[in-house]
Amino acid sequence: MTSRQRFLAACACQPLERPPLWVMRQAGRYLPEYRALKEKSSFLQMVRTPELALEVTLQPLRRFPGIDAAILFSDILVIPEALGQPYAFRDTGGIAMAHRIDSRAAVEALAPAEAVGEKLHYVPAALRLIRSELGGAKALLGFGGSPWTLASYMVEGGSSADFARIKTLFYTDRALFDALLGKLSDALITYFRIQIAAGADAIQIFDSWGGILAGPDYEAASLRWIRQIIAALPADFPVILYTKGGSPHLAAQAASGARVLGVDWTIELPKIRQTLPRTVAVQGNLDPILMQTSPEIVARETTRLLDSMRDQAPGHILNLGHGITPQARLECMQALVETVTTYK
Repeated sequence: MTSRQRFLAACACQPLERPPLWVMRQAGRYLPEYRALKEKSSFLQMVRTPELALEVTLQPLRRFPGIDAAILFSDILVIPEALGQPYAFRDTGGIAMAHRIDSRAAVEALAPAEAVGEKLHYVPAALRLIRSELGGAKALLGFGGSPWTLASYMVEGGSSADFARIKTLFYTDRALFDALLGKLSDALITYFRIQIAAGADAIQIFDSWGGILAGPDYEAASLRWIRQIIAALPADFPVILYTKGGSPHLAAQAASGARVLGVDWTIELPKIRQTLPRTVAVQGNLDPILMQTSPEIVARETTRLLDSMRDQAPGHILNLGHGITPQARLECMQALVETVTTYK
């Protein structure tokens, strides 16, 4: 069985000898080859240049061949940019949008969904290059942010400590909030269809800020829009939904049409597996900080997770409970890969 077949089988909740492995943000600053490339090209240049995106996507697979899936090197904020709201990185850290979306006129000024295909032509170009390099050996993942998460950056004007502006918009002007998220949903449907046509085997939706919503508001502010997006994609196409801090909403997410639910490291994965339908797979959920410890600790904790999932219903993709950090040690990543690929 190839890595690609293993990954897709896990998405379909088929029994496997071991779970497939990939790591969120598996390319990045923990890799010396990435840092070397970053000295020559900015992050945005790498995102917008298909040949560079190909190189960065393949770097972790070259170093760790046991990884079963590649994920496109890109950024969730290419969608606001394509709609007319560019972004940049602050010198002090975090995201800065070129302006804030703060009125109906600003929402109406956003480009239509059709602009995604024109403005983001480099994304399918990169995916086709990656697909050609991978052949049928490895799975290829596309991704995007959820409408709520993208709207948070757009309305806040960048990274935020309290999300006061987007929450205030949700509570005080639901019609305008819905108009913005409707535009984003249409753009994401177009975007994901383009990624699928270019060779993506699965799509991960990062609802990164869904966990900061008040519990009763999660449906109206986030999940209803995700459900709408999934319903517009090809039937039974594997969609992975990840919400950091979203464990209270997993039952509702399981009914969203997503085939896989990503789980952060704060909850016990076997208990979640037992509560979800057998047709919905789970992804996760090692603490990313483990990658900063030692190979022995990583091997121990990975084996503990694998053992805990041994007698559960099939459908598990092993991953960190969030993205790999720049401080991750190469020897720890190697220990993770070796522990998973040799597990029986």
